[in-house]
Amino acid sequence: MNHDIKILHVLPSGTRQYCMHGWVAHVDNICVGHIHMLIEANDRVKFLDAWVHDDWRRKGIFRKLWDTRWKFVQENFSGWKAYAWCKPMSLPLLLEKGFTPGDSSVYVEKEIEEKGPYGPNCFVSC
Repeated sequence: MNHDIKILHVLPSGTRQYCMHGWVAHVDNICVGHIHMLIEANDRVKFLDAWVHDDWRRKGIFRKLWDTRWKFVQENFSGWKAYAWCKPMSLPLLLEKGFTPGDSSVYVEKEIEEKGPYGPNCFVSC
């Protein structure tokens, strides 16, 4: 079955200090995926999370979202630097698009064991 996958650009609602753009993939007005980016100081664009619903994976949605965001960046941020932290399964696409690998990072997690006076402990990213 061939579905008409459409992409909606979600414009930022914050100030220039926190200027996040998003794109939502939808079929029949149901969200099947999304991707985001953050405009940062010093002419940098940070590519953020991407997600595709389990039932819609392996149908080209992630690539369509990525290409849509990339076209927007090329049209609006020429000369800037784009960067991302990605999972190993996303790395081949970024390498295909000409990104060069930088430092590696390792996912870590910990179960929260006790509640502090201000609610559960907050995760702090390194």
